[in-house]
Amino acid sequence: MTSTDAPPRLTRLAFHGPLSEARAARIVARAAESLTAAERPTVLDLGCGWGELTLRLLEAVPGATAVGVDLHEEDLARGRALARARGLADRVEFVAESATDTARGPADVVLCLSSAHALLPAGAEPPYAADALRALRRLVRPGGRVVLGEGFWQRTPTAAELAGMWPDARADEHLHLGGLVDAAVAAGFRPMWVETASAEEWEEFESAYLADVEVWLAANAAHPRAAAARERADRHRAAWLRGYRSVLGTAYLTLVPVG
Repeated sequence: MTSTDAPPRLTRLAFHGPLSEARAARIVARAAESLTAAERPTVLDLGCGWGELTLRLLEAVPGATAVGVDLHEEDLARGRALARARGLADRVEFVAESATDTARGPADVVLCLSSAHALLPAGAEPPYAADALRALRRLVRPGGRVVLGEGFWQRTPTAAELAGMWPDARADEHLHLGGLVDAAVAAGFRPMWVETASAEEWEEFESAYLADVEVWLAANAAHPRAAAARERADRHRAAWLRGYRSVLGTAYLTLVPVG
């Protein structure tokens, strides 16, 4: 198999979401506060992908250990390789399993970054964030932190914008930012920190998400796999630029459990 047999996958992304290096460093610093106070600090990363934020937490708190849970084996393999390269392989486990009704935890820090859907049971009804927050509440230890990266509507989308998004997009599947924070409070948290991804973070993420395949397509236009790759890339770009751009936001909530 040569390097042109398929486009590389997401190699230009450090994080699988609109998250800058500067914001990630601040999130890690806040989450690390609760880890350093714990006797045997643990991190649980749900829908972890390759677990970059978890690895940075382990680097920040040398006594901590972690488990990352995801169903995408390619991402998990990337996480294991990154852990080995950074001398963290003995402190983190990347597990291929569902996060729904997980028996993992409780942990001192629970991360769920753009993965709240992974916590939902079959047939869950919108708004989905409320169910995800209730699930996260039972997975965090007293005095710990939950870091939730979750979508919210910056404004109510029009019918045309919804039609341009992902299949079956609905106006009620996300909350507005105030409603999302209210749902966190109702689930048993106090919001330590509320922040949202900037337009620049979104553009960096969306461009980096597609950059590998776009470069590959330019060099392999006649490849047997090019038509399918081109259709996926064009569909994703159209959904962003004609659907959810400036409509869908991402909030990063650092939450403290009550009681």
